[in-house]
Amino acid sequence: MRNLRIILISGLSGSGKTTAIKALEDIGFYCVDNLPILLLPKFLELCEQSGGKVSRVAVVKDIRGAASYPASETGTDFFEDSRKIIEDLRKEGYPIEILFLDSSDPILMRRFSETRRQHPLAIGGSVLEGIRLERERLGGIRDMANEVIDTSGFNVHELKEKIQQYVQEGAGGRLTVTFLSFGYSFGVPYEADLLFDVRFLPNPYFVEELKRLKGDDPRVAEYVLQWEEAEEFLNRTREFIRFLLPFYLRERRTHLTIAVGCTGGRHRSIVIANRLRDLLRDDMAREGVFLSLRHRDAEKG
Repeated sequence: MRNLRIILISGLSGSGKTTAIKALEDIGFYCVDNLPILLLPKFLELCEQSGGKVSRVAVVKDIRGAASYPASETGTDFFEDSRKIIEDLRKEGYPIEILFLDSSDPILMRRFSETRRQHPLAIGGSVLEGIRLERERLGGIRDMANEVIDTSGFNVHELKEKIQQYVQEGAGGRLTVTFLSFGYSFGVPYEADLLFDVRFLPNPYFVEELKRLKGDDPRVAEYVLQWEEAEEFLNRTREFIRFLLPFYLRERRTHLTIAVGCTGGRHRSIVIANRLRDLLRDDMAREGVFLSLRHRDAEKG
């Protein structure tokens, strides 16, 4: 394995890549914005020849890089070449982490409206069409990502903190598994790697004395966990995650997000996410995995 920490930042225009690169620069990364993908192998080779002076690098690769390709090749060829170059570098031992920034279409449209910037792929002035085309073209890179961050709900300072947290948790190649509860009413989290829908469980919202409580309350947990189907779901899901974990470790993943959703994100999803974390704590510890827990929508509604 090469003695470099390499983070390749990609994502949709307007999703926060500029903030991300500045956040990494602030903590000592050597950063390059919009490096042509064809130059990435040579750039990394030069970093290795620096005698240890450059040991942590971050590179932004996004839709702007397609401009260096002939007009007929700015679609499939550019992104297929990007994918192949990254795969080849990984095979050569370069530990390339891909951090992909995403955001919802309405938020991206609002950001372009507020900044009065033109979307690089806007068709006939339509920002929405540009976003949809870019999302389609970047799909292959997104699929390769070690971590996908949905920046829809972050301000600049929160996103900077999130980026720096990612770097800290991923130091040394240690896998971080995040259990994330959410409500379908507020949208499916873009960063989810595995997603479980627990809306089949009886809903505490319809029990008057539990309605205004949250899933962290022992009374809500007792209600949700009393059902036979809840116990069966937890047992099967635990075994499924235990089965998958060695394969994620084999692929040198640094982050894995396991999302659990219910209708509003306040009751069932919180209970199940908490319980899964508890059930898998010992298994994760044996593998040297760091555990994280986040309840995205607990305060909403």
